[in-house]
Amino acid sequence: MSKMKYDFTVENLGECKIHSPIELSLEHGTFRAAYVKDTSAVRYHVNVFADDEAVPDDKTNLMEKAGPREYIYFNPQHVTAGICTCGGLCPGLNDVIRAIVRCLWNRYGVRRIKGIKFGYKGLAHDTTFRAIDLNPDIVDSIHRIGGTFLGTSRGGGDKVKEIVDSIEQLGINQMYIIGGDGTQRGALDVANEIGARGLKVAVIGIPKTVDNDLQFIDRSFGFETAVQRATQAVNAVHMEAHSQINGIGIVKLMGRESGFIATATALASHEANFCLIPEVPFDMDGPNGLLTHLEKRLESRHHAVIIVAEGAGQELLSSTNQTDASGNKKLADIGIYVRDKITEHFANKKIHINVKYIDPSYEVRAAVTTANDSLYCERLGNNAVHAAMAGKTKIVIGLVHDKYVHIPISMATLKRNIVDPESSLWRDCLDATLQPVYMVNNMATVIEKLSSAQEEADKKALVRLEKVTQMARNS
Repeated sequence: MSKMKYDFTVENLGECKIHSPIELSLEHGTFRAAYVKDTSAVRYHVNVFADDEAVPDDKTNLMEKAGPREYIYFNPQHVTAGICTCGGLCPGLNDVIRAIVRCLWNRYGVRRIKGIKFGYKGLAHDTTFRAIDLNPDIVDSIHRIGGTFLGTSRGGGDKVKEIVDSIEQLGINQMYIIGGDGTQRGALDVANEIGARGLKVAVIGIPKTVDNDLQFIDRSFGFETAVQRATQAVNAVHMEAHSQINGIGIVKLMGRESGFIATATALASHEANFCLIPEVPFDMDGPNGLLTHLEKRLESRHHAVIIVAEGAGQELLSSTNQTDASGNKKLADIGIYVRDKITEHFANKKIHINVKYIDPSYEVRAAVTTANDSLYCERLGNNAVHAAMAGKTKIVIGLVHDKYVHIPISMATLKRNIVDPESSLWRDCLDATLQPVYMVNNMATVIEKLSSAQEEADKKALVRLEKVTQMARNS
């Protein structure tokens, strides 16, 4: 996968001829912020290794910097903007909505801003939900509450022609789509249909994935808040476990395919003894299984805390092979499974334990953002507006090496970002929990499964890349 050639070329609707209404400096050193040029870029590959080939400074490694341009494509008086939120809840949705509306209204003078109700379904032919008019007064205080002011839903992104019909009927020429991996793939399909019809509509994505599983970006908005709230749950269950005879606290956290929340929470809380994530297989039984190591932990310390990501250990459970409206595979409940297996194991051994189980997932998703996450959402929203006004399209706004950049949706959705079991992040998690590196009884089988899963993921990513490349050639 390391040999995969990315293409970070940003698509533009046309030449920018209108001077921006935002009065900024043309150069630095004037005590006033400067415009950003299209030639400003951020290198994706910044690490240097002795045995690496030189990384070229071209479209395969340079990401276009985000920010306001001196000249813009859209006349603000002619803009009708649309905003929608799709998929599951995530801390910060309202912060992003608020930032987009305020930047459009206050900085560019845009007066027609439509809030699309309940995600893509609000743009379907049979929708009963009318778009609402937005302005700074309406969104002024929505960042103080969780959830999404506009409402959300899963699915509907496959009704591409219907969605584009609605965008045309509403007169929208800037569409801001806040959502995760599947939502952004839908946004790319919508943008391609828009292009096929010869319409001049900017489609800008703001990546929303509380699991932090979008590749390239430093972190997704809401992730920091999720870790903060999850840490509070772990601290609470630790107090319960520590106060009981052989107390065992179990906290199930979000993380379908990526264990970033669980890993970060284990590091932040300093209270977890076991962290189970999708990327690292484990056995429950056997001499090197979780139950054996948990028993040893109780013998030495008389209490234990286990963090388990929702997608961990799915190979231990029976699968229904069903999917939800977003196309995500429905997961078996690993948290309940681990709890019940632990209870059964110690009951059979006639060892007294006291198990406390917490699943704070929906409480975490609906939380109000931390200050730093709110700041991040504000800047993501602002940079999304700057990009759309400059005629950028088919991109998401991301933070890479602490710089805001434009990333083509086609590149950002090639493959999910996952915790690398050989990374320093996971190594630090092992240091924090002191759990064994592996809790499996047959390493050869595990390595084979991991290699097979990685190869399959790489193949899917290559297929998507080939499809995107072919579409670019045809357009």
